[in-house]
Amino acid sequence: MRKLVGGIVDFRNRVRPVARETFARLALGQKPDALFIACSDSRVAINVFASTEPGDLFVVRNVGNIVSPAAADGFSVGDESEAAAIEFAVAMLEVRDIIVCGHSSCGAMTGLVRGRNDLPTPHLKSWLRHAERALERIPDRNAPGAVDQLSQANALLQLEHLRSYELVRRAEKDGRLRLHAFWFDIANAEVLAHDPGQGKYLPLDEKMAQRLLRPDER
Repeated sequence: MRKLVGGIVDFRNRVRPVARETFARLALGQKPDALFIACSDSRVAINVFASTEPGDLFVVRNVGNIVSPAAADGFSVGDESEAAAIEFAVAMLEVRDIIVCGHSSCGAMTGLVRGRNDLPTPHLKSWLRHAERALERIPDRNAPGAVDQLSQANALLQLEHLRSYELVRRAEKDGRLRLHAFWFDIANAEVLAHDPGQGKYLPLDEKMAQRLLRPDER
């Protein structure tokens, strides 16, 4: 709390005078580039590794960067807040990209690897059911590195959950929306992006950036 409060005071005294004009403009509305779905983990500092400014990203954060899927009736089978954010971002803000970003050493994925049913916290145990199918996509949950493998598989699973929403499917089919899976390696401070063609995550360097960006963004 001391660091948080101290940071706000520092922002007020040092940054606010310079940034006031930017925030005054943003007060009139927002036009973010993308919806970024990330884990609540305190080490996943999106504005640091993505070098973003206020107004650039519409962000959803929760334990495990999870999107509960839609049922046959189109309504979320889990938390309505994620579904509402998706609707707002796609239908109202008209974002052109959605990114699901997992990360290394994820506590949520650790809980899944060890066994969701053994968790003593009822809401967390229930919430992680939306990631449990990712366990089927890793070779051995007891192997070294299984948590990170699961985290990468989970980010891809959540893209499938996003596509269970009709407005996402329609926007993607029409070419108005693209879905991406990123993964943040905390120890190496490295962001990886999933390459569907190669079926693996690769460092998001200049070469990968060119493949991810639309022609008008290059």
